[in-house]
Amino acid sequence: MADATPGSGTGLPAAALWDMDGTLVDTEPYWIATEFELAERYGGTWSTEHALNLVGNDLLVSGRYIREHMGIEPSAEEIVELLLDGVVEKVRREVPWRPGARELLADLAAAGVPCALVTMSYRRFVEPILEGLPAGTFAALVTGDEVEHGKPHPAPYLTAAAALGVDPGDCVAIEDSATGVASAVAAGCRVLAVPHHVQVPAGPGHTSHDTLAGLDARGLWTLVGG
Repeated sequence: MADATPGSGTGLPAAALWDMDGTLVDTEPYWIATEFELAERYGGTWSTEHALNLVGNDLLVSGRYIREHMGIEPSAEEIVELLLDGVVEKVRREVPWRPGARELLADLAAAGVPCALVTMSYRRFVEPILEGLPAGTFAALVTGDEVEHGKPHPAPYLTAAAALGVDPGDCVAIEDSATGVASAVAAGCRVLAVPHHVQVPAGPGHTSHDTLAGLDARGLWTLVGG
């Protein structure tokens, strides 16, 4: 357990800001399966390539993309709700945790590092996932239905840092997509990219690592240059 208060110069981040889909949980296959179900239900056409183009996006942006490229009648808002219905049902059957994610969350808690969840999914999708974690795991939640601007805009990460009362530059954001990384970098966070379903191109402002497995709070902060 850490013997210093988290923050600049302590060897620990002031906070850890977590993406959810593809980072904390591997729900992207659930979204993709539900998109194909939607195409079949409404007589549209879809592809895995289209599905992967949506990874990390704001849900309404995805809804508009699906309506255009799938060629179906429901509005973007209706598409989002239909997707959520299908994915929430799948998550309630089984939460597909990413390797090392829950262990890292536990070590951050033991070290006194507060965590926030920063996801473009809506709160009704987040809630069944939170039920599988200890109460209070996340001190703040930022969801796609509660912010005016979604990723890659910096607003979601700025909102999370403000909710925790910390400087974004003293935080580490954990992401799996280029869209999410762009959001966190623009907010001024230290960023760890752990790509999964899509590649995250090399670039300034973030560090890539192949897994969260085996990482503890201090190792996480060291990886991003803390």
